[in-house]
This record gives sequence, structure tokens and C-alpha cells, in this order.
Amino acid sequence: MPREIAFHGVYMPTVTLMFLVAMVLSWALDRLMSGLDLYRFFWHPALLRLGLFSCMFGAMALTVYR
Repeated sequence: MPREIAFHGVYMPTVTLMFLVAMVLSWALDRLMSGLDLYRFFWHPALLRLGLFSCMFGAMALTVYR
């Protein structure tokens, strides 16, 4: 995968695209978990959301920048 993506003549890092994909996946997982009422099993739901987003984004970024 290239490290830069051309978007209307502007070069953007691939990490920007991965950040947006991780945000969408995180939002979908959040909707699923709240729909199934799984947040009642966790002490701090906001911290869980942040941790899941960080893990998804980090795993995706490691595939490119390794």
C-alpha cells in the first residue's frame, strides 16, 4: 500500500484514510454494543470506546508502516 494517497491533487498520508476507516468501524461497533446493551458489563464505557478505537487504528497503521 502506498504511503501517500493523491486526493484531488493533494497528497495525504495513508494514516488519514486509516483514521477515517477506524472511526467508521468504531462507530459501527459502538452502535452494535449499545444495541445489545453490552456496555453494562464495563466499568467505564467511554474508556472502552477509546481503547477499541486505539487498537483498531494501531493495528491498521502497523500493516502499512511496518
